[in-house]
Amino acid sequence: MSPLHGRWSQIVSHSRLCRSSQALSVHASKAYVFGGEVLPRQPIDNQIDLVSLDAEARGEFQTLAANKAPSPRVGTASVTAHDNIWLFSGRGGLAMDPIEEQGNLWRYSTAESEWELVRTTSSLYPAARSYHATAFDGKNTIFLHAGCPAQGRLSDLWAFDIKTLAWTELPHAPGPARGGTSIAFCNGKLYRMGGFDGEAEQGGSIDVYEPSTKTWDTILFEADGTKGPTARSVAALVAVQTSAGEPMLISMFGEGDPSSLGHAGAGKMINDVWSFSVGILDWRKIEFAGGNAPTPRGWFAADVLREGDGDAVIVHGGLAEDNSRLGDVWRLDL
Repeated sequence: MSPLHGRWSQIVSHSRLCRSSQALSVHASKAYVFGGEVLPRQPIDNQIDLVSLDAEARGEFQTLAANKAPSPRVGTASVTAHDNIWLFSGRGGLAMDPIEEQGNLWRYSTAESEWELVRTTSSLYPAARSYHATAFDGKNTIFLHAGCPAQGRLSDLWAFDIKTLAWTELPHAPGPARGGTSIAFCNGKLYRMGGFDGEAEQGGSIDVYEPSTKTWDTILFEADGTKGPTARSVAALVAVQTSAGEPMLISMFGEGDPSSLGHAGAGKMINDVWSFSVGILDWRKIEFAGGNAPTPRGWFAADVLREGDGDAVIVHGGLAEDNSRLGDVWRLDL
């Protein structure tokens, strides 16, 4: 199979954007950044930083007033669904505990630039957590998976209907329970990989959830850095479509060896990028011709910029190996 080539271009870098453990959602050529930390266990604030991604105003950004916004938090997760951004839980407050909001989600209207706490219609709902993962199926369903509750780690999977505002608990993913995992919805299925189970980074498998049968399957691969990506957590997994119309997953960066300080320190960071064909179930390491590129990082945020001639991946911030917080925004074209 021919190699897949990528090209990085930096959009902006600014001290205001320095942070890790934040949420990033892309909509209509704009990147919306919320939450995160510069100092360990100290959430930044509850404002939104809006970064322009289009050609004319590329790199411009503004900090929006926090009108009726969620409380400051880290380790949250957001997802774009149509014209809105949805956010669930995270960690915050004086004790830095998981933020319990009784299964309710925050919805940010990109048209009105306003937050609203959307109350679920369900009496059964996911526990508060941090370092969880979310994905949208392109229709009406937001998937929520895993993360760190007040104690331990989770392997649960939930579906939230943005029309009925109801939660449905789905079959748990294969173990071990983990935080810092990544999920992406591609071609009608949900894909999960990576994470940290409290002892080791997870790798060597992609777990696939089939919504029509409500079953999980597992695809094994050699996590040797040659035939497939090495084990990692606090990385990114996104679904893209190439200019040729091929759906694929992109896995990038992450922490390959945890810090002895846990959330308060930086471990061994990874700087590679991989593509996974959901059609032939094959990994390819993306090759770069040189030039500027993001430094190795984990605890960052990424999302997809949908364009007619092929999707681009937007990467923001994170934790560098020297334990500094990064404030750069990058675009990856394939």
